[in-house]
Amino acid sequence: MPLRCAVLDDYQNVSQRLADWSVLKPEVEVTVFNESLGDTDAVAKALQGFAIICPMRERTPIPRALIEQLPDLKLIATTGPRNAAIDMQAAKERGITVCGTDSAASPTVELTFALMLEIARKVGHENARMKAGEAWQSTVGKDLHGKTLGIVGLGKLGARVAKIADAFGMKTIAWSQNLTPEKAQAGGAEYVSKEDLLKRADFVTLHVVLSDRTRGLIGERELRLMKPTAYLINTSRGPVVDEAALAAALKAGTIAGAGVDVFGVEPLPRDHPFRTLPTMTLTPHLGYVTEDNYRAFYGETVECIRAWLDGKPIRVIA
Repeated sequence: MPLRCAVLDDYQNVSQRLADWSVLKPEVEVTVFNESLGDTDAVAKALQGFAIICPMRERTPIPRALIEQLPDLKLIATTGPRNAAIDMQAAKERGITVCGTDSAASPTVELTFALMLEIARKVGHENARMKAGEAWQSTVGKDLHGKTLGIVGLGKLGARVAKIADAFGMKTIAWSQNLTPEKAQAGGAEYVSKEDLLKRADFVTLHVVLSDRTRGLIGERELRLMKPTAYLINTSRGPVVDEAALAAALKAGTIAGAGVDVFGVEPLPRDHPFRTLPTMTLTPHLGYVTEDNYRAFYGETVECIRAWLDGKPIRVIA
């Protein structure tokens, strides 16, 4: 009897097209879930009898409470090299293998500038007006050239953002808890304190991993330090920003606007206040959602399952 494998949260229904799952037959029977399964109890009910689950990043949390309700679970093959939504200790205690995939930096970096350009030049806004039959120009754009970009987190993604900012003619400054002046210079940015970054930047973009240290990193105090003409870009993780504080700052005009791709609860609830704010540009966590990245994600997920079936698991997450 084949092992049952669940592919979770395949919102666009592309997983089977972008990878060759046939290499797992006849040992594995794959079931694809195209929508969010709900809370922990609903997920547990839906996944009874599955030996393998394949999460797409952190779309479906896998806490201890879920793991304890899935007695048949033997392998978690997640996309990405890490997944903060998986209780790794609970998986270890149950003898569940957790494997991951590589993840490209370029899709998120490109989306960062897509959000920045939409805020500055209103391309999507003006496109919608033209197709709706509205009159000619309605907005006056802002230049990126000559502006100061504040990068919070100058790692793999942040350093690539700095290079592209340089091509736009922007001045780049950076800060994070572990950043040094030497590392900042090597990454193409000027090292500054957190406070100076927030006070000086015309655009603040976040590129940090979600952790206890970064949760709520940008709150009411930080937003008040920003210039009233400045914009916040978040393609990192939703909880890095205090959402209530950001909504309040936008309503009060404390900052000029925000471009946000990530949220504390995803999919974003239909009644979330962010949806009603005219100075906020929203995207539904598109940072990693590109065809090339999905091909790598799903292709390497299949590789992980095949290697585990053969008794030689690869890319095991400790």
